[in-house]
Amino acid sequence: MAVSLSQVALRRFGLGPRPGDDRRVGADPRGYVLAALADRRAALIDDAELRPSWSVVSELMQINRAIRAERRGGLMGQRGNGSGAGAMRPGGAAGSAAGPGGAMMRVSNPAMQARRMLIQTITRGEFAARVNRTLETEAPFLERLVQFWSNHFCVSAARGLLVRVTAGAYEREAIRPHVLGRFADMLRAAEQHPAMLDYLDSRRSVGPNSRAGLRRRRGLNENHAREILELHTLGADGGYTQDDVTNLARILTGWTIAGLNSRDVSPGAFAFRMGRHEPGNWTVLGRRYADDGRVTGERVLDDLARHPATARHIARKLAVHFVSERPPAALVDRLAATFVRTDGDLAAVARALVTSPEAWAAPAQKILPPLDFVVSTMRAFQLTMLPLRVVRVAGLLGQPLWRPPSPKGWPDGDNTWAGPSALRERLRMAERAARMVRGSVDPRLAAEDLFGSGLDEHTAEAIARAETRVQGFELMIMSPGFQRR
Repeated sequence: MAVSLSQVALRRFGLGPRPGDDRRVGADPRGYVLAALADRRAALIDDAELRPSWSVVSELMQINRAIRAERRGGLMGQRGNGSGAGAMRPGGAAGSAAGPGGAMMRVSNPAMQARRMLIQTITRGEFAARVNRTLETEAPFLERLVQFWSNHFCVSAARGLLVRVTAGAYEREAIRPHVLGRFADMLRAAEQHPAMLDYLDSRRSVGPNSRAGLRRRRGLNENHAREILELHTLGADGGYTQDDVTNLARILTGWTIAGLNSRDVSPGAFAFRMGRHEPGNWTVLGRRYADDGRVTGERVLDDLARHPATARHIARKLAVHFVSERPPAALVDRLAATFVRTDGDLAAVARALVTSPEAWAAPAQKILPPLDFVVSTMRAFQLTMLPLRVVRVAGLLGQPLWRPPSPKGWPDGDNTWAGPSALRERLRMAERAARMVRGSVDPRLAAEDLFGSGLDEHTAEAIARAETRVQGFELMIMSPGFQRR
């Protein structure tokens, strides 16, 4: 069966068809996808209800200080009363302390309640903004690019409270403004964001020979430097050495989050602390960098953004994500060349992807990740579900929002999403979704509308033989044409 170009446009480069989309897109599939690149501001989420990350981090720090102060006061009171229990138990829950006889007692105070309310309010608001944008967007290719880059520069809310309350803002502030801009700008925005600084431990890294290092005997943390080189820029085979990792880690010391002491004027934002910075001139990838404090790290990032290995790494990841786990070499070469020629213009690279014949010739191979599966199902059948419920369903299918399993992000292969247990969960989701389809529309007609010329005879026959209307929709949702792109 020939590849349906309208289905490629809607599924490979989008979030699946809605009723009538196949007919609308059929006249100019490539033009439909390219139209998403016309407005560089279209990826932004402008919602006055969503707070900037610095504001959230600042409030979280204030609340945490209040909790610590009240806990210290409570424990001092216990000592004064002769209870003898002074310290938090190792691994104890926040707000818990050892009471008389070693029993755990719960510290109940307004600050703890304020922190719970902050977490709940922020996460629910960010979930709703992300899910609603994905469901309602008229430029699905743009949202797919946001998802790609958010996963490339991923942070995980499982890291702790700070990342949990800033993961959504991180995507809005570091990824969306640059998704059609320059890679170098996105790289800097991501690496200097409070969420990334906390996730990869950069805010805890101290130069051993810095003032703070000599005073407190705290040391270097290489996590951030390693992930910048291995994951965010050059790639694992990009030619860097362990010395490059260590020297970049030294250069990045001093990058932290304002608000760690009461004298900070911009709490919650990126800050540079010279007192934590490792002094010296360091060599990364054969280039020696003079010690100019904060800007030294920014110069290294700019050079990494322009490195040929970075272009190759990004090109291959894009091709794997959108086309195939084994993408055509010609496609990767073209994307890498565009990246180099345009100085990392991501709109130009995306345009090169869409206009490459290889991207349209490959059959649908890649299975939908859980969140895209849920979103595609809802868009196809106009289903309604609360955003928090969408996030929970995606989590049950194995992909909780903003909680990737490692700094590598969510995997981009079928091994993760197409295993027996994962497919059983999808079948349960398909059963529930099929029962939610409103109206009296015939699943056979719905399939013709959604798939157009991409409807294969096996799927059409299976739907026609379904014993019930619900079963017909269930078979459609679980068909290869719906599950793969």
